[in-house]
Amino acid sequence: MALSPGWRVFASFPVNRYVVLWKAVRSSGFPLFPCGHCPWRGTGSLLDPEMKVFLEENTEVTSSGSLTPEIQLRLLTPRCKFWWERADLWPLRDPYWAIYWPGGQALSRYLLDNPDVVRGKSVLDIGSGCGATAIAAKMSGALRILANDIDPIAGMAIKLNCELNQLNPFPILIKNILDLEQDKWDLVVLGDMFYDEDLADSLLQWLKNCSEAHRTQVLIGDPGRPQFSGHSIQHQLHKVAEYSLPEPTRQDNNGLTTSTVWQFQP
Repeated sequence: MALSPGWRVFASFPVNRYVVLWKAVRSSGFPLFPCGHCPWRGTGSLLDPEMKVFLEENTEVTSSGSLTPEIQLRLLTPRCKFWWERADLWPLRDPYWAIYWPGGQALSRYLLDNPDVVRGKSVLDIGSGCGATAIAAKMSGALRILANDIDPIAGMAIKLNCELNQLNPFPILIKNILDLEQDKWDLVVLGDMFYDEDLADSLLQWLKNCSEAHRTQVLIGDPGRPQFSGHSIQHQLHKVAEYSLPEPTRQDNNGLTTSTVWQFQP
């Protein structure tokens, strides 16, 4: 599987433009929806019809090449027009929601294999992207789920992916959750989020506060990126599972071969 040069840079490590966007949102204090519209969305109002058509025409429904063949997702694949186009021709924000990242794959696989981790519990999925980990939590019996991402298009993609898997869409929060008052969650999951030092430091402090205030369990998925492996959070992690990545995922992620689920223990 091959990406055009522009997409190859984007797909391997989401560092440059996403970090700029994250910092801009964090510094502005403004929501990503206009006119102060509530970022909590139910099951019926999230999808603009024209955007729905655009997403359906420019992604492919697939369940192959990942650690979770039981989950169907709309993703960018070689059969999609923009897989081969220059990245700057994509008319929206970079579609990180259209890639099934290896950390998220490991988390989703772990929740499907260990449903007792989420059954009957409340689960927050930070940086939800395509929504696969939140979907895995729902499939495994989570009682309450919130998917969080700063990109409104990700929220739309998550709703489509819920429908693909015959699930009622769960609430989706389109805001930087690190700036909000912490709610009580039994479990927080986040995959592939430690790709920038400033963001990693903010996440670490937020997770510490969440754990101390509510005794929240935290699971982190990462394939061994240097920004994560070299971060101080390593001293507060316990490995709970490691998975060998399928060959298509290895090729799309610069040859990374495994992905690990860690429990955060501050």
